[in-house]
Amino acid sequence: MASYAERITKAPRTFTDREQKLLLQVTGEHRSGFRDHVIIATALATGLRAHELLALDVGDVFDAAGRSRRRVQLRVFKRSHDDPAAQEVILPDGLRAKLDKLHRWKRAEGQSLAADAPVFVSRNGNRLSGRQLRERFALWQDRAGIERPLSFHGLRHSSCTNLYRATKDLRLVQRFARHASITSTMRYAHPADEDLVRAVQDLPC
Repeated sequence: MASYAERITKAPRTFTDREQKLLLQVTGEHRSGFRDHVIIATALATGLRAHELLALDVGDVFDAAGRSRRRVQLRVFKRSHDDPAAQEVILPDGLRAKLDKLHRWKRAEGQSLAADAPVFVSRNGNRLSGRQLRERFALWQDRAGIERPLSFHGLRHSSCTNLYRATKDLRLVQRFARHASITSTMRYAHPADEDLVRAVQDLPC
């Protein structure tokens, strides 16, 4: 297994732009995939880890009127930061629209909307487990035709990489990723294979 120093000196494995679009497309096309579509969209838009995402309760994400919040304070998170106040994520408008639709869908399905009820539930009405999420994510990657499947954590790496590509601001990505040290964030500044593919397109030949 690679050491921590080795892991942060190379680019993380991420989904390409096309693969991210395929995952959102294939889950969005299936009625049975709506919950998973929102999960994937949330991971890409916030960089949340799987256990942080699955721990979300209705009251964390929605206000009393059922509208998605702009800011979500995490109750469950990776204990790598001394300041719990830093464990907050901002939800972009596109994701909030999907979450609002999820709230309406949950109501129509008869799922609990109590403040302490889980946002993402399994078929039997319990909180979706990490194992169930991994199995569903593998299924959707297969349906999307992704030839080099990654773990769900690849969505977090993709999210942080997307933000760095858009801003070139490591401090901003550090805050987004909720890293205690910018050293952990620096890996997202390393060029990935997709960056190389983009770069060579304009070379004279």
